[in-house]
Amino acid sequence: MRIGVRHEATGNGRNVQVFGLALCFMLLAPYFTAQAQQAAKIWRIGVLVSSSAALNASRDEALRLGLRELGYVEGKNISMEYRYAEGKLDRLDELANELVRLKPDVIIVGGTRVAVAAKKATNTIPIVVTGAGDLVAAGVVQNLNYPGGNVTGVSRLSSNFLGTRVELLKQLIPKATRIAVLSNPDNQGYTANVREIELDALASGIKLQLLSARGPGDFESGFRAAVKENANALLVMVDAMFSSNRSAIVQLAAKYHLPAIYDRADFTEAGGLISYGMNLADLSRRAAWYVDQILKGADPGKLPLTEPMKFEFVINLMAAQQIGLTIPPAVLARADRVIK
Repeated sequence: MRIGVRHEATGNGRNVQVFGLALCFMLLAPYFTAQAQQAAKIWRIGVLVSSSAALNASRDEALRLGLRELGYVEGKNISMEYRYAEGKLDRLDELANELVRLKPDVIIVGGTRVAVAAKKATNTIPIVVTGAGDLVAAGVVQNLNYPGGNVTGVSRLSSNFLGTRVELLKQLIPKATRIAVLSNPDNQGYTANVREIELDALASGIKLQLLSARGPGDFESGFRAAVKENANALLVMVDAMFSSNRSAIVQLAAKYHLPAIYDRADFTEAGGLISYGMNLADLSRRAAWYVDQILKGADPGKLPLTEPMKFEFVINLMAAQQIGLTIPPAVLARADRVIK
């Protein structure tokens, strides 16, 4: 009788254990399912570019490197959707809307015009900028420290960026008294940039000659006007249209023997004389941090935009030789890179 009771109690204990395990499994099943789903999630990242895949290759690779450093790998936990305007800036709105229809988790853009196009296409999908002009003036963000919307990233130009370019031209041509400035009046940051560079030029005792170019068809007449007014040098402002037509601008500078400074190394690599500007690959790599924060749940409107940290001064000695210009040793010593 005692043995029978002991056996019955033991059997009930096993039943309780089995029931307890089953209950635990039922309670934890949603947790494990959610964890598995989260682990298997592939984030979709859209990239909108004003130029071509070939011209943007170094920036694309820098972006992928930055993402890999944070644990995001294509084909594993992220997929990348690229759209290139191929220099046709009137296609940016169309391509931005095309990306938005794919419902990416975040969109990465470079340049003010591209940021404006993406912002017009969506007010909800987070947008990360990898370098741009005055996004406040362009109406893309409310404030650089508190964007307040769906746009953030690495955006601000250094406060002395334009002044340094004027200074470099003055060092390159010490006797310069007149500098032509190639600008696009349709650029959202045109007014503020021109005002700033006028102040920098005035402080250096230099008069400016403003050359307006809304399209490639305006380049030749602009160069002719610069030469006619005896401009000693040319400063090309930051603009997506100029970047997309860098070869044409560089060739005209050589044709008219006009020493020119550009905002990015792409120009000097294409045969331009000197360039001083942001290290664009570094901007793309740093943008990965913003992507990571957003995918982890951060509100882009509360992530302050930051300034570029790396600037690059490049000199093309072949271009200097082509126009009969000798680069002063002090200027050569400042260069981060010299193309021979």
